[in-house]
Amino acid sequence: MHGQLVGKVALITGGGSGIGRASALIFAREGAKVVVADVSIEGGQETVRIIKEGNGEAMFIKTDVSNSLEVEEMIRRIIEDYNRLDCAHNNVGIKGGMANTADLTEELWDHVISINLKGVWLCMKYEIPQMLKHKGGSIVNTSSTFGLIGAPRLSAYAASKHGVIGLTKTAALEYAQDGIRVNVICPGLTRTPMGEELVSGNPQFKAQIISKYPMGRMGTPEEIAEAAVWLCSDAASFITGHTMVVDGGRTA
Repeated sequence: MHGQLVGKVALITGGGSGIGRASALIFAREGAKVVVADVSIEGGQETVRIIKEGNGEAMFIKTDVSNSLEVEEMIRRIIEDYNRLDCAHNNVGIKGGMANTADLTEELWDHVISINLKGVWLCMKYEIPQMLKHKGGSIVNTSSTFGLIGAPRLSAYAASKHGVIGLTKTAALEYAQDGIRVNVICPGLTRTPMGEELVSGNPQFKAQIISKYPMGRMGTPEEIAEAAVWLCSDAASFITGHTMVVDGGRTA
């Protein structure tokens, strides 16, 4: 089998739909054994089924990334089954409700931060020790273009996604000499359930958003996932602490 990741074990969180599913399928295409984690059992199992249908190897673990016990158990099961972890795409994220900063409830703020930011930190907290045992690995975290610019009425989301970039850069510096590379991707508006929900039912709003994209369209989950897989491959061996923007020119 020829692929950039043959013999590697890759974990994809949020692998039940959208960018996570696309990522899981592309990691499998490149020869990795894929562990799909998601809170959605149905979505996660469907991703595994698609991978196996294409003769790939995959397993599903139901995981809430904001819960440290569940994240620890997820990693324990990966090591139990595969004895190693080489790559991780920490991709879980939620939009949360839309409200101006002063109108956002504390409950909603805590919910978004716990999944989008704490969830990424918890995953790295348990992924990194396993990668250290094998003297290397590659982690890709998913931020957003709203990790680089402001997002009116999405303050918790923007704050969490800016945080993911800072967390990524810090971990990259800490583990650079241990052979662990940590990078972050910033997708623009993408044809995922979350992306479609943001613009659904309002053609005028959708046109207004897409007009900010020089390429004149939304991205596809596969276009984002290809960047994540490349960053995990040996082709990106001298890249760490990097923020890769995949947004059709939106932030340019």
